[in-house]
Amino acid sequence: MILAIDTATRYASVALYGEMGVLAETTWRSVNNHSVELVPAIAEMLKRQRLNVSAISALAVAQGPGSFTGLRIGMSVAKGFCLGLDVPLVAVPTLEITAYATGNPGCPVWAVLEAGRGRICVATYRFEEGLPVQQGPLQVVRVEEWFPVIAEPVLVAGEVSPELAEHLLRLPGAEDLAIVSLAGAVRRAGYLAELAWNRLHEGQADDPDRVEPLYIHLSQVGAP
Repeated sequence: MILAIDTATRYASVALYGEMGVLAETTWRSVNNHSVELVPAIAEMLKRQRLNVSAISALAVAQGPGSFTGLRIGMSVAKGFCLGLDVPLVAVPTLEITAYATGNPGCPVWAVLEAGRGRICVATYRFEEGLPVQQGPLQVVRVEEWFPVIAEPVLVAGEVSPELAEHLLRLPGAEDLAIVSLAGAVRRAGYLAELAWNRLHEGQADDPDRVEPLYIHLSQVGAP
């Protein structure tokens, strides 16, 4: 059974995933309180399922980009479980989780997360064999300076603020743009767990001693 942990941004999410899919999942908005709330949330989820921590056979964690503190907390807790239980770890980029949750809309996906101070982090994905594959580099841009070319239908997913939505819908070609709903914009650890489940079944895992969070650096601000 996989325990998935996502504390990359203001929303936190944990999930248990097994042969039958998602067994339990909890998602909540955490106001700079991941360090206090995360482990009790995991313990309560295991308790509700009447499971002991020894039932966990692997860990999945959102690797970033995201907030410095949130990523460090999630990664540290995941590594602690891995070392204590001697189980594998799978780290998944945050925006890949966002794109995967759209379920292959049949067009490119612009996955977005807020990067603070009016900035956003964006990556473009296309689905190949049911999984999102990143197209081109990650972008870190200010909302008012992002003018992507809409040359075909596109789905925008993730943390899309009202300001960003208004900005995008004023762009040329905006009639081909679709934006996920507010409920659909929230990342869920169940999707992270499912991605990790697939990777583990393909023999893919990360070295807990080597894997590190992916941070956003100020030097990245601006289009690539």
